[in-house]
Amino acid sequence: MTRKTHYRACHLCEAICGLVIETEGAEILSIKGDPDDPLSRGHICPKAVALQDIHQDPDRLRAPVKKVVENGNTSWQEISWEEALDTTARKLADTITTHGVNSVGIYMGNPSVHNYGMMTHQSALFRHIRTNNRFSATSVDQLPHHLAGLWMYGHKLLIPVPDVDRSNYFLMLGANPLASNGSLWTVPDVKKRLKALTARGKLVLVDPRRTETAAIASEHQFIRPGTDALFLLALLNTLFSEGLCEPGHLAEYTTGLPEVEAAVKDFTPEFAARHTGIKAEDIRRIAREFAAADGAVCYGRMGVSTQAYGALCQWLIQLINIVTGNLDRPGGSMFTTPALDTVQTAGPGGHGRHRSRVRDLPEFDRELPAVCLAEEITTPGEGQVRVLFTGAGNPVLSTPNGRRLDEALDELDFMVSLDPYINETTCHADIILPPTSSLEHDHYDMSFHVFSMRNTVRYNDPVFDKPEGSLHDWEIFTELGNRLARLLDLAEQPPMPPHEMIDMGLQMGPWAAQNLSIESLRAQPSGVDLGPLEPRLPERLATPNKQIICDVPQTMADLDRLRAEFGEGKVDGLKLIGRRHVRSNNSWMHNYHRLVKGKDRCTLLMHPEDIAQNGLQDGAQATLSSRVGAVDVVVEVSEDVMPGVVSLPHGYGHHRAGVRLATAAERAGVSCNDVTDDHHLDALSGNAAVNGVPVEVRPA
Repeated sequence: MTRKTHYRACHLCEAICGLVIETEGAEILSIKGDPDDPLSRGHICPKAVALQDIHQDPDRLRAPVKKVVENGNTSWQEISWEEALDTTARKLADTITTHGVNSVGIYMGNPSVHNYGMMTHQSALFRHIRTNNRFSATSVDQLPHHLAGLWMYGHKLLIPVPDVDRSNYFLMLGANPLASNGSLWTVPDVKKRLKALTARGKLVLVDPRRTETAAIASEHQFIRPGTDALFLLALLNTLFSEGLCEPGHLAEYTTGLPEVEAAVKDFTPEFAARHTGIKAEDIRRIAREFAAADGAVCYGRMGVSTQAYGALCQWLIQLINIVTGNLDRPGGSMFTTPALDTVQTAGPGGHGRHRSRVRDLPEFDRELPAVCLAEEITTPGEGQVRVLFTGAGNPVLSTPNGRRLDEALDELDFMVSLDPYINETTCHADIILPPTSSLEHDHYDMSFHVFSMRNTVRYNDPVFDKPEGSLHDWEIFTELGNRLARLLDLAEQPPMPPHEMIDMGLQMGPWAAQNLSIESLRAQPSGVDLGPLEPRLPERLATPNKQIICDVPQTMADLDRLRAEFGEGKVDGLKLIGRRHVRSNNSWMHNYHRLVKGKDRCTLLMHPEDIAQNGLQDGAQATLSSRVGAVDVVVEVSEDVMPGVVSLPHGYGHHRAGVRLATAAERAGVSCNDVTDDHHLDALSGNAAVNGVPVEVRPA
């Protein structure tokens, strides 16, 4: 057999590191970093090596299966693609005809954005299912970022990113890029980049936990969960009151700053200090340092997005960058210029155009908040979800109050999942449609080049041939969509491979003068460097009249909710936050030995003071409980969490019956989403507030 060398971008997180993969026949000999990738520069993390484990995993489904229940026992039977697709299409058509299109629910998971075939072709099916009951991982993750982009810059994907390689002052909130490799910020080799920044400037990290990133930061400030908006408002207050606002060229196309200044006058550093735990003098000092720096950036991620004031936080972060002139500035917060410009090809998004049936929660981009999926299944009436399609998602583990959803899924008339595994969610499905392995199809990253800290582009061919009798995810969507179209007497859509769609997008994109095409990228498999980020405003704006809207009506009004909660003082008990590990990514990285080996990571971190006050001991079992449920978990003493805060990682809980994840079951852990509260959310955006959940901890 011939030894071959393949080039590939890792799709397991947002860093999209370049890889060199050596194979011999069907065997993977090695996976290494690609030193010629202009973005990752040879860097990889442990997840990349696990691509081999994913491809070879015996638990990964290779053919469609249907659930068979006999005498109370459940088994899975392999079936043909014809039977799987025909049965699913008939069930969808019958439900739409009998109960209306809103009786079909759709949930798309986080991995779908890492696979461009799912991005390009899901509309082949969903154009026939224009249901109000669409859900995705967006509303337990990054929805506040998209709203800030929509409201301030005119498009849900206009999310500026830190220009880290040229920055001299970095204020980071609720982010841990040394574990995440960057999030809504494609920044491979981030540790070296941040160390270079601290050598020439300063990295200030604000987080309730002293994280891996805090260990290399210039300064770390503990903050009480859920109070980040007060800290950001106090920074903004200081910038205005001390005359430190210099928006520079942004002033020409920025509206509403005087209104913002008036609105934040009562949010003083002293007021923030009472609730955040950060001293007023430190808040003022950080504001002054930020304003004085030559190239500064404020950035916040999961810790500030997935809390009760997530949308406020992301709006305030943008304002801090704007008023100091650090938006659209080298070393500040900048917009990427992707070779395939989805800002031009995708709709801008919208908010509140329809609302959920049961709890009256607002949609975003035609999706309802994931926190209301269970109630939309279990509550009778017109529009009740009777049939559910899930794609690359595991909401039983990844959305709040997972136990309630676990029970709700059993009430469905029919469920189908496009997924390679029988996991905690898909075990409820009647039919599972598994796509090819990621190494059996080509790859172009549509999503994360949009948020990259440098302009690059890369396309790679499959590592392995497509197995006979298998279907790519885009083929599943196309085949299922056309079957449904025939049953509903609608027009079919001729199949078009995703690489042809990308090819057209490249040739019409902002770098068309570079003669980019799929063929030209095939000749440069390590990727093409298109240069550092450049100022793009005001032409990049998608708002009417190309203006940045600072006094967003929705966020300005939401300040009253913040005042009402904290105005009279607030008594805080224990608050739950999550945490991430570089070897993990949500619930889908736990079935591979090399990623889960070592000491147990699913422990509850607690400060020594809280352990003593609650009658606990290091290493002992404790019961962690909230309004919605309880789990028993091992306590781990740590001074890396501030008093009053407990931390449990996300994505575990692989002990549920019916799951076929052998390695994950050996280290099942517990699901933090069995205690997160589906009624604890950001009232403005509808995003789940999985950080800052009120909890109690007692001896088990």
